[in-house]
Amino acid sequence: MGLLKQDLVLWLLGVLFLSNLLLCRADVHYYDFFVRETNFTSLCNTTKSMLVVNDSYPGPEIRVHRQDTVYVNVHNQGNYGLTIHWHGVKQPRNPWSDGPEFVTQCPIQPGTNFTYEVILSDEIGTLWWHAHSDWTRGSVHGAFVILPAENETYPFPTPDADQTIILQSWYNRDYKELIDEATSNGTAVAPADAYAINGHLGDTYACANETLFRMQVDYQKTYLLRIINAAMNEQKFFAIANHRLTVVAQDASYVQIFTNDYIMISPGQTMDVLVCANQNMGQYYMATRPFSDSAAPPRNNITRGVLQYTNSVGGLNASLVTLPAMTDLDAAANFTRRIKNSNVTQNPPMKVPMDIDRRVYVAIATNTLPCDNCPIQPTRLAASLNNVSFDFPQIDVLQAYYNRSISGVFTEDFPLQPPVFYNFTGDDLTGLNRNADLGTKAVVLNYGEAVEIVLQTTQLGAGGSHPMHLHGFSFYWVGTGSGNFNNVTDPSSYNLVDPPLINTVHVPARGWVAVRFFATNPGVWFMHCHFERHSSWGMDTVFIVKNGTTVDTSILPPPASGMPRCSGT
Repeated sequence: MGLLKQDLVLWLLGVLFLSNLLLCRADVHYYDFFVRETNFTSLCNTTKSMLVVNDSYPGPEIRVHRQDTVYVNVHNQGNYGLTIHWHGVKQPRNPWSDGPEFVTQCPIQPGTNFTYEVILSDEIGTLWWHAHSDWTRGSVHGAFVILPAENETYPFPTPDADQTIILQSWYNRDYKELIDEATSNGTAVAPADAYAINGHLGDTYACANETLFRMQVDYQKTYLLRIINAAMNEQKFFAIANHRLTVVAQDASYVQIFTNDYIMISPGQTMDVLVCANQNMGQYYMATRPFSDSAAPPRNNITRGVLQYTNSVGGLNASLVTLPAMTDLDAAANFTRRIKNSNVTQNPPMKVPMDIDRRVYVAIATNTLPCDNCPIQPTRLAASLNNVSFDFPQIDVLQAYYNRSISGVFTEDFPLQPPVFYNFTGDDLTGLNRNADLGTKAVVLNYGEAVEIVLQTTQLGAGGSHPMHLHGFSFYWVGTGSGNFNNVTDPSSYNLVDPPLINTVHVPARGWVAVRFFATNPGVWFMHCHFERHSSWGMDTVFIVKNGTTVDTSILPPPASGMPRCSGT
């Protein structure tokens, strides 16, 4: 319905865009991921075994071109099951290889392997891959770089080189052990012990043996930084002393170019940033620290690396990096509001839904649930969307949906609005029921529907902002505001001209965002908060997009080699 209401010109532009891409050669790539325990020593000689891919932290980088196809054979040589997700890859018609545990597949069990088929479409720039089971993504992750297709150029002068920058959380204990213990007790996992840049904890933790990440640059050359926030629960500021950062893309889509002294990036997001080595030759700190607007803040630690000019000698130049304070709400808002979609030929034509077929208004909250077996208290921490705390099944939702003979796994009645309306962003919550309802509830969309989702933060629990991620789609971030969303007046403030096309959106504390997309990717797609503690507590749901009327608008069949087996099937 929604697609048919849009201007025919947009359809023709889309055909031309795809035709130009098809003229470029698409290649097929093969990778092997061996997932196993490897010892790492860091943070004042703390040695621990970490589950990693190919013995590296972060894991291996996938580097391909636009519209290529990638086969990744994941060999689980660890001690427990896991899955891998290709964050930001739309996987057209192919939810079988999307990866979230018990949503589109069951875990790859120890001693077995599974080959993912990663199908690229219009993504360009930087994405990433990570485990999507328990808290394993804390150590199982890496970059997914998508270069321009053959004969395609950047919409800016070609950089001299590029460098991946992965911002990480470091825990001295095992990630799965941490979440298993917290789940058993009904409590929260403690904040990260430290932060890392590309696996290096830097020089701010009073540990003599810590190493700094060093990026070597040549004078007067320009570098494309591919920045990924892989942190578990921390939004991040990032800056380089004496060097301005020019933002050119977010979430594998080009944006209107702008320059700033710092960036703010949420967990799950990626940003492509140009930096010119145009300062006096020397060594300059790069640094990252958390941003938080929550009553449950992370550790306010700074982690540093070094931008080092070739042949530079001596100490560090401009050793103090100017970063916003951890609680600087204006710094975060001033940065994010500058991100706009770029009308360049390398981006797909903007097709912002104008006439909406399906509206979903989602209140985001942290809650409690009764817990008879918790040893510390009679309740456990939970989180919810529209007061439904997602209950992960033991048979994945995709299998149950595709094979109609399997019943009782999920229901199709996720509420399209909050069950109770109150002052979501106010502090007086007296008398409000803080308990959530457990359920595996999905939103079912017809193929082609124009969808608007309004995400509303609340002050239940610790409040604060949330990075919300939708699998299978990039969506247009059309609106944001403070306070409670008003469906009469607030849509007049929407940006329907050049809204960013992203896959993970920062929903501000005491505020809301609105996103829009066309439901043209049939399958089962997970939506969740990318704060790992919130997702593990149930701040998740599932969108099911029904098949269209043709084979090309229907879910692909499952892989002939089969999917990982669910226990008991």
